[in-house]
Amino acid sequence: MYLTIEETAEYLTIEESKIKALVLQGRIRSVYDGEQYLINREQFTTHMEQVEKYQRMIQEYLNEPIPEDIDVKDED
Repeated sequence: MYLTIEETAEYLTIEESKIKALVLQGRIRSVYDGEQYLINREQFTTHMEQVEKYQRMIQEYLNEPIPEDIDVKDED
């Protein structure tokens, strides 16, 4: 499925100007149909999967309880 720059910006939650700059730099693959750039959405699948994976890893890390420090001595 092909998206316009505006649709891609919404899909990736990035500003349109940034998407256009990345297209013009060749960092995002696109096709120019004479009127607008069309971007294949499938090229972002791996990126989105990796983002989700790292979000899950961070959430698991944050949910981990803090272990008791074995060096703490009772002062009483």
